[in-house]
Amino acid sequence: MKETKKFDILKVKGEGISEEEDIVVSEYPFTIFINGEEFITLLCSPKSLKYLAVGFLYSEGFISSISDILSIKIEEEKGLSYVELKNRDLLAEKLYGKRTITSGCGKGTLFYNVLDSFKSKKIKNKLPITLDEIKFLVKDFSKSSELFLSTGGVHSCALCNTNDILIFEEDIGRHNALDKVLGKALIDDMTFTDKILLVSGRLSSEMLIKTAKREIPILISRAAPTSLAIELARELNITLIGFARGEKMNIYSNFPSLNF
Repeated sequence: MKETKKFDILKVKGEGISEEEDIVVSEYPFTIFINGEEFITLLCSPKSLKYLAVGFLYSEGFISSISDILSIKIEEEKGLSYVELKNRDLLAEKLYGKRTITSGCGKGTLFYNVLDSFKSKKIKNKLPITLDEIKFLVKDFSKSSELFLSTGGVHSCALCNTNDILIFEEDIGRHNALDKVLGKALIDDMTFTDKILLVSGRLSSEMLIKTAKREIPILISRAAPTSLAIELARELNITLIGFARGEKMNIYSNFPSLNF
């Protein structure tokens, strides 16, 4: 499936109007079936669909390791994923309780109560990082998304160490981009406790919670945080950095982890 489509448009520049061909990012409905039952449809970009399916189930707590999945089949042309889990009772157990409607793209649903995050274990692992290392990663991150540069219509997410970007994914939804990164990292058997997450979109509470669940100590974005994300980051010892652009950034929590 192509990640972009072309449309003939009218472009207005000042007093001038011209007919031009525009490149637009594709929006793709992707339905996940679990053990033969239709589970959820995600609106996403048609790329890295296996990572998205695995990462979504992982970040929402339906699996704890890749060994929980017996098989996974992707039918890209139809927008379908068929996942077989070892524990056939797990789906019913996980769905029992409250769901939270998120502030994310497409009004996504998270399968947990936000208040449960306050009961999460605080992150104990410290990952010292310098301001120069942050600036370098942000600069590299900003240049990595060719799809954004051509369409302006996607979010990006990257898993990094203090020196390099290790995994980079993008999607029309910021939650999907994050889940793709988590899915690939899980399949590749990577550790999370010594890593950094870079995202392009707003730092809302659900993005913070997805980060906390994997015990990732540092979360950085070019965009703004919400008040609840800051409160959660301070509660859970996560270093939260927003408005990271060029030589500027705002540091909202866990200041001792940074090497000034």
